[in-house]
Formats: sequence, C-alpha cells, structure tokens
Amino acid sequence: MLEIFSLFFLCKKIGGIAHQKGLSQNRWKIYTILSWIGFEFLGAIISIALFGFDMNNLMGLGLFALASAFGGYLLILSILENKPDKIEE
Repeated sequence: MLEIFSLFFLCKKIGGIAHQKGLSQNRWKIYTILSWIGFEFLGAIISIALFGFDMNNLMGLGLFALASAFGGYLLILSILENKPDKIEE
C-alpha cells in the first residue's frame, strides 16, 4: 500500500519535470509506472534466482524487488533530466 502512495508522489514529480522540459506529462508518468512495475518484477525474479524462494527470506526478496523498482524510477528520472529545457519565446 505504501508502495502505491510513493509511486503516486514520484509520478507527480516526474510530471513536473516533464512540464518544465515542455514534454507530455502523462506520457512520462506512464513510462514511470511501467518502468516501476517492470523493474520490480525483474528484481523479484533475480532475487528468487539468487536466494531461492523460502518463507524465511520473503521479506528480503520483497525489499530487493522494491529497491529494483526504485531503480526503474531513477532510470526514467535520469533520462528525463538529460532532455533539454523548453525554450521560452
């Protein structure tokens, strides 16, 4: 549940940066959500492959997946920040 709230605020920040760059806010918010979900799934797969699936390490697997999801957000943020700013006329 906290993950959804954090994703909401991170998308709001991405939208603000996209607006500053003169790009579509909704497109970059969708990119953020898709990247978050994709990296979280990938992180879960990698953590299960590395550590195995066991009820004793379930919390660690979840934290690894959450850290991977935040990495997806950071990737989108980096791509967006490297775009040029909107030129005012």
